[in-house]
Amino acid sequence: MEPKTIKRIGVLTSGGDAPGMNAAIRATVRAGFYYELEMYGIYRGYEGMINDEIKKLDSKNITHILERGGTFLKSARSAEFRTQEGRKKAYDNLVKHGIDALVVIGGDGSLTGAHLFYKEFGIPAIGLPGTIDNDLSGTDSTIGFDTACNTAIQAIDKIRDTATSHDRLFFVEVMGRDAGFIAINTGIGSAAAATLIPEKKMPIERLIERLKARTKAKKQSNIVIVAEGGKSGGAAEIAKKVKKQLPYYDIKVTILGHLQRGGSPSSFDRVLASKLGVAAIEGLLQGKYDVMAGVINHKVVYTPIAKAIVGDKEVDEDDFRVAKILST
Repeated sequence: MEPKTIKRIGVLTSGGDAPGMNAAIRATVRAGFYYELEMYGIYRGYEGMINDEIKKLDSKNITHILERGGTFLKSARSAEFRTQEGRKKAYDNLVKHGIDALVVIGGDGSLTGAHLFYKEFGIPAIGLPGTIDNDLSGTDSTIGFDTACNTAIQAIDKIRDTATSHDRLFFVEVMGRDAGFIAINTGIGSAAAATLIPEKKMPIERLIERLKARTKAKKQSNIVIVAEGGKSGGAAEIAKKVKKQLPYYDIKVTILGHLQRGGSPSSFDRVLASKLGVAAIEGLLQGKYDVMAGVINHKVVYTPIAKAIVGDKEVDEDDFRVAKILST
């Protein structure tokens, strides 16, 4: 199929924000200008598309945003866009502004929206993986994942000071929804005593045995990383179970929560977002529609959105093995 003539491209961020989204917007817009396209910002995601919060962008809009966390285009989740009527309103607004194609930056829900929109109305779209969870197939790393891991590790380093000073056992809950990528990486990077992730259920008995062994070995501090979607429960629930069997431990629980979504993006996330922003524009001009741009083995690749969102990306078994070896 011959590529459509594209002159105006709309860019939006949707779902949970992630560090590096602004960098991705900047790269997308600058690449659009390079190829002499008109670029439009769609504020507040699909909700803004429905409410006609669409504005033409110029170079001033993207000045000094590379280093900023969050997204200057704002983000939102839209219940109305999940309906065909809502998507028709959004489509009518795109037609009104003469927008020929979309770049959608977000997670699986956001990319699902772009996929449906293309199927129903034929609007060419490329998705960029903007989520700290790293749970999208078709890319080694999602935009924001590296920064979220760095933020979590920095926080855990500070928690360790207290854990060591008072011989306390800390359970630290990190984000990741149903995926353990942040947990396993922070577990390795922060020398955790154990890491509990959704993909691998660790019986409480095994965790108890590991903590007892560390006590016998006179380890100075114990920090257990818990992914928020873990099959054994959240950090608070697990801490209660451990306390019943190890009452002599001074146990504390810290939930890092949305702290991990904020902050200036890391160098890695800035470069990744920049590469993918350019790839989005070039992909659209080459006729690559209904795909997600990602980076695998340092090369830009385009994966059908329907394949990228299926949720079959798994934590590397070798990472899990390394974490287990280093926690003994």
